[in-house]
Amino acid sequence: MPTRHQKGYVYQKKNRWYVRYYEHVMQKDGTITREQKAKCVAAVCHDYRTVGAVMPLVADILREVNSNSISPESTLSLERFVEHNYLPYVSSQKRPSTYRGYRNIWNRYLKKPCGQTRLRDFRTVDGERLLAEIAKQYDLARNTLKRIKNLMSGVFKCAKRLGCINGINPMQDVSIPNARSSGQTYAYSLEEIIKMISILPQPAATVVATTAFTGMRKGEIRGLLWEKYYGDSIWVSQSVWERFISEPKTERSNSTIPVIKPLAKMLRKHRQASGNPEAGLIFVSRRDEREGGPIDMDSLLKWQIKPRLNEEKSLGGAGTHSGEA
Repeated sequence: MPTRHQKGYVYQKKNRWYVRYYEHVMQKDGTITREQKAKCVAAVCHDYRTVGAVMPLVADILREVNSNSISPESTLSLERFVEHNYLPYVSSQKRPSTYRGYRNIWNRYLKKPCGQTRLRDFRTVDGERLLAEIAKQYDLARNTLKRIKNLMSGVFKCAKRLGCINGINPMQDVSIPNARSSGQTYAYSLEEIIKMISILPQPAATVVATTAFTGMRKGEIRGLLWEKYYGDSIWVSQSVWERFISEPKTERSNSTIPVIKPLAKMLRKHRQASGNPEAGLIFVSRRDEREGGPIDMDSLLKWQIKPRLNEEKSLGGAGTHSGEA
């Protein structure tokens, strides 16, 4: 939408210089209106005592306005853009778990401190200060701070693709504040794994054995199918998060994995105990057994695996680490 060349109206207020000008603004209902804006130029000081002295700064502020390079969409607040454009995009293009994680990060850490900032006004220094303040306020691991930065970077990449903003992504050069490292994952020895399997009830023992001897992710184990099991190997064809089914996370995961003989023996017994099904999920939730719902790994860990392992003194409290089992 063309805008006539503006010189702006410069005035002094409370020892500061301001410039008043007009720009096209997108409203919540999608309409575009021409609104008057006022922006602080500089403090009144020795270098900026007169209107003439601040005019070069005013020219810099109005350059983009007069070049018509600013789209009305760039005046959208981050809150409106994220909730009406970016998160719906993530929901349609990414895994449900990714969408849930991004939505939670936005609501918990980002919406309040930067939600009302306009897309075009957010600068690299704002991103730097934002992450620093979040790191100061919350005891977050460095990887969590990286995820927060990645989310914000994704927001501006999406805004560029939609033509809302131009130029460099303001999050590109933002640094990650010093923070604690994520807790290290405990690596069980073969002896510990065998001990766990021997003391755990079913189906927990078979689930732990499958995890330990195949290296599958939790969602991949929940998505295992009898029709994809061949006795000496198993095809990882899907991943289940809550009730959502998707492709495995990587191409490497979407493949056949060898099944060693001890695990094959356990799976055979598990199949017999399940009524020798020819198809369907290998590990079914007991609550949803009639419906054939996927096993709840978190519930299994909480109520069967951890309590039993914490009782076993020979494992040295290994149950406290078994969230990775």
